[in-house]
Amino acid sequence: MKILRILLVLMLSMAFGTADAQGWLNKLKDKATDAAQRAVENNVQRKTEEAVDNAMNGNRNNRNDDTEEQQEASQDDNNDNANADADNTTPEPQRTKKAEINWNSYDFVAGDEIIFEDNLVDEQVGEFPSKWDVFGGYAQIAQLDGVKCISLSDEGEITPLFNDNKPYLTDQFTIEYDVYIVYGPDYNTDFNPHGWRMYTYLPSGDKIKHEDNGFNFDHQVSTGKDAKTLDDAILGYYWHVPNSDEVRNGDARLDGIAISAWHHVAISFNKRAYKVYFDEKRVINIPNASKPSFFWISCNQHEPVFFIKNIRIAKGAVPLYDRMASDGKIITYGITFDIGKATIKPESMGEINRFVKLMQDNPDLKFEVQGHTDNTGSAATNQTLSEQRAKAIVAKMVELGIPASRLTAVGKGANSPIADNSSDEGRAKNRRVEFVKK
Repeated sequence: MKILRILLVLMLSMAFGTADAQGWLNKLKDKATDAAQRAVENNVQRKTEEAVDNAMNGNRNNRNDDTEEQQEASQDDNNDNANADADNTTPEPQRTKKAEINWNSYDFVAGDEIIFEDNLVDEQVGEFPSKWDVFGGYAQIAQLDGVKCISLSDEGEITPLFNDNKPYLTDQFTIEYDVYIVYGPDYNTDFNPHGWRMYTYLPSGDKIKHEDNGFNFDHQVSTGKDAKTLDDAILGYYWHVPNSDEVRNGDARLDGIAISAWHHVAISFNKRAYKVYFDEKRVINIPNASKPSFFWISCNQHEPVFFIKNIRIAKGAVPLYDRMASDGKIITYGITFDIGKATIKPESMGEINRFVKLMQDNPDLKFEVQGHTDNTGSAATNQTLSEQRAKAIVAKMVELGIPASRLTAVGKGANSPIADNSSDEGRAKNRRVEFVKK
């Protein structure tokens, strides 16, 4: 498709000039899109309205999407932890058919210092996400299967809101978010899926602005009418070579991607090298790219078929042993848990593997593994949860070969904050795991 477009532009440029040809091509594309939409409008109107209502109003599931702290408080009020956890478990959509995966080899490691986090806790469904700015199009808070998320439509383009409008990405940083892959027949079957794309941009500049230079990649959604998984899914990407006008590109491909399911995307940058992960797989590995300074995300569709949540940006990546040598402990935010539970999220395996390797390389090293929470909810609930999470980490590391005698699990609850609990970022910093040298 890209080659055909280039050839068409070249032919048109001979007759009309490049600018006129490109403009004419855009008009043809717009007309073709309008014609396709009109052709199926009567057939898909009912499904579109139903899908939008489900996504925007949360009619699929009336369960509340509480945050970790809200659920912990609810558990304390009801004196029924088991029921609270059960009520907040989002069931797998029936259509989802997950490929079997193994996160034990996952090597992504989150940055040391959180500079932006949006778990959409205090957001209202139907409102614009308060921690973001918009370059164009449309975005709002939706509720999908009982989970709050950001819905992009009308070619929406959003970027994290930093009031000083200055670059915030450092020489070493990580970005993470969850993306929902829709099932085509639920969203305008007849002309789905050709060309549904969500773009992630990491451009450079001295201020936060709409730029498409730097590094970017896109999710190419391509679901057939009866598809259960995405096969031969495409992630196209482009990057600028440092100190050059040269632009390079590539295509990553994935098979067996579950549809009607959330997936985790993780990006790391280290001075000039990019790594991008989709779930447990590293899909992009670029050794030499220009340094970005901010991040934005967009979609190319008018319909509300793009959903993201759990966005986190962190900076820094000091080697583990160096941090332990200077502080006598290592604070990590790379080990995360299901809401209100001690269930370790799969994407935590990169950090856990790193600690396992550290202890394997230093056989005399012993750690006290401390779980910490913020101060939301009761002290008793926070204490219990922090203990359970510390024990879960120790159990996983023992499973991976570290002797139990070298690890001790301790819960600290909310008793040792390191940041102000009045902001999302502060609470995120307090919800941490510490490895303290013994």
